Amino acid sequence: IFHDQRIARSGFGVAQASEQDTAVQLQDWSLVRSAQGSASRYTAQVQAQDFSLALQFDTTQPVLLQGNSGLSRKGPLAEQASYYYSQPQLAVSGSMVVGGRTLPIDPTRPARAWMDHEWSEALLADDAVGWDWIGMNLHDGNALTAFQLRRADGSALWAGGSFRGAGQITPQVFSATDVSWRPLRWWTSPQSDARYPVQWEVQTPVGTYTVNALLDAQELDSSASTGAVYWEGLSDLTHANGQAAGRGYLEMTGYTKAMRL
Repeated sequence: IFHDQRIARSGFGVAQASEQDTAVQLQDWSLVRSAQGSASRYTAQVQAQDFSLALQFDTTQPVLLQGNSGLSRKGPLAEQASYYYSQPQLAVSGSMVVGGRTLPIDPTRPARAWMDHEWSEALLADDAVGWDWIGMNLHDGNALTAFQLRRADGSALWAGGSFRGAGQITPQVFSATDVSWRPLRWWTSPQSDARYPVQWEVQTPVGTYTVNALLDAQELDSSASTGAVYWEGLSDLTHANGQAAGRGYLEMTGYTKAMRL
C-alpha cells in the first residue's frame, strides 16, 4: 500500500481551491473538473514520493445527493448535519507509475471509482468518537452508501445511508434506525496498536451485506497533515448468500483516539 500526504495554506501559487467548481491545487498535485457535454470529467495529476497518478474519471450517472436533497444528518440534533453529495460509478482511464513501472488502466476491463464531497460547519455530537462508512459501486450499476457514528463503547449513536438504482436520479434514503453494523473480523495495526473491524455485516433496507477488506493493512497515518490516524481502503461487498455484489471503500475513524472536528 502506498500513501502520501501534504498540507499547505492557500496563496503564492502553492495551494488553491476554487469555490465555484472542482479545481484543487496542492503544489504539483491537482484535481480539476471539466464539462464533457452534460457529463463531467475529473482529472487527477499527482506526483508523490513513491508513485504518480495521471487519471481521468468520467461521470456515468447524475450527482447523487445524500440525505435530504444533499443535507445529511450526522446526529440526533438537527444542526448536526453536513452538505454531502457523491459521484458513484465513475469510469476510470489513464495510468499510474509505481516503482518506475507504468501501469495503464486496461480499457477492456472497465474500472470504476467513487468520489465524495462533504462539508459542514457543525461539530459531531459530544459522545461521538468516530464513524464507519462505506461507498460501494455495485456490479449491476447501483450505488450503496451506509454509515454509523459510534460512541466510545462501540454502540451506534446515529446511522444512515442511501441506495440508488442504475438509471435513477433520486435515491432511497435510509433513516437512523434503518442501518445496523456488526463486526465480524478484527485486525490490529502494528504501527498504532489500533484494533479495526476489517469485516462487517451491514443491514440496510435493501438487503444485508458483508463488507470485507481486500487487504487488512490499509491504515493511514495522516498526522503530518490532517492529524488523524484512521483506516480507509478497498473492500468487497457480498450479498448474504455469498454472491459478489460490488466493490468500493470502507472508512473507519476514531479507533486510535476520538475524532475532534
